[in-house]
Amino acid sequence: MISHKESGHVVSAIADRMPPRHTLANGESGSGVGTLTPAVGHTKRSEDLEKTRLTLGFIPLIDCAPLVLGAEKGFFANEGLDVAISREASWSNIRDKVALGALDGAQMLAPMPLAASLGLGGVPRPVVTAFGMGLNGNAITVSRALFEHMAEVDPLAMAQRPVSARVLKNVIEIRRKRGEERLTFASVFPYSNHNYLLRYWMAAAGIDPDADVRLIVVPPPDMVRNLDAGTIDGYCVGEPWNTVAEHLGAGHTIITTYEIWNNHPEKVFGVGREWAEQHPNTHLALLRALIRTAQWLDQEPNREVAAAILARPHYLNLPVNVVRESLGCMGGGAPGVRKVFHRYAANYPWRSHARWVLEQMRRWGQIDATADIDSVAEAAYQPEIYRRAAAQLGLATPSADGKTEGEHAEPWTGEGGILMGEDRFIDGAVYPA
Repeated sequence: MISHKESGHVVSAIADRMPPRHTLANGESGSGVGTLTPAVGHTKRSEDLEKTRLTLGFIPLIDCAPLVLGAEKGFFANEGLDVAISREASWSNIRDKVALGALDGAQMLAPMPLAASLGLGGVPRPVVTAFGMGLNGNAITVSRALFEHMAEVDPLAMAQRPVSARVLKNVIEIRRKRGEERLTFASVFPYSNHNYLLRYWMAAAGIDPDADVRLIVVPPPDMVRNLDAGTIDGYCVGEPWNTVAEHLGAGHTIITTYEIWNNHPEKVFGVGREWAEQHPNTHLALLRALIRTAQWLDQEPNREVAAAILARPHYLNLPVNVVRESLGCMGGGAPGVRKVFHRYAANYPWRSHARWVLEQMRRWGQIDATADIDSVAEAAYQPEIYRRAAAQLGLATPSADGKTEGEHAEPWTGEGGILMGEDRFIDGAVYPA
């Protein structure tokens, strides 16, 4: 059972309905580096490192796995790094602690380095990323009441995949005619792909997300509690919090963000620009460890091991079966849509991804229409550093910094024989147009 004291997020009314927690057969609960079989195949280079003792921040989400498993399975230790993993309460905590140096680096939302480069929110210090932590992993979940209303309005549309927001638009119109308040939807942060993909889904059906609904920010672990309490009517969040809502009967997942943009970027590993400049060898060592962890996570047998570790109280604090499901098919979403940690060049920090995010910032009024998108993308996303780390591991990488998004309905082969994933948008758009 979820411990309310441990998580500090899930109220007892919900916690009481969770299935019993599963524990590891050997009873291990520690999170220190080297507690499990260390990774092999690379030589420690601690004598070359500017700093070896590091603290990295994470938010309790499935895509924190590269940091957690990097520590638990010895990938960081094998690079001569002594890494402590720090669970943080919110994305603003992550942003501010990295900016102030309280964290050496952290799991970040893909738009966060871009927002930092633009001086949006928080401490105005630039952040860079040279590593994508994976693709996909989010979904849109609505309350029981809203789901029932949508199913009543258009049962045929609700039975199809992907679910179009046109059904939601019809519900909005009905509520407006009745004089009812606007529906409230939550995303995890103003500068997040959760916010942009939620808006993208709505706008594709003719919903104005700034006028037709109310959008607010809620930290990921608080989403289910707020949905169950009726504070919000729906949300876009990363796993496992869609699966948790399904298991509790608090809501229904109606579309994954994979279905909005196939194999979209999600989290990145971010560090302060000044930190990266002062610790270039340490940064490369971190990237090598993260690449190898991501490779490990994409091997099917390792998902079970990862689920058991991530379920522990100091990480996600959830039943193993919930975490296992979250690592597979997302929250009742499209069958076979899985979190991608490494394949499809998932770790490559594509500047085309950054530019798409910046276009969404401009579309929704977060940045000025005259902002130099190319310069911001080049400052925050650093594929050249990733290429250097990957080359040290003997891995092929793209030579281009960007690619066209939205052209492929099936996996395809990029330059150098690199397998790439499908990349369609729900509205058939191609970026750049």
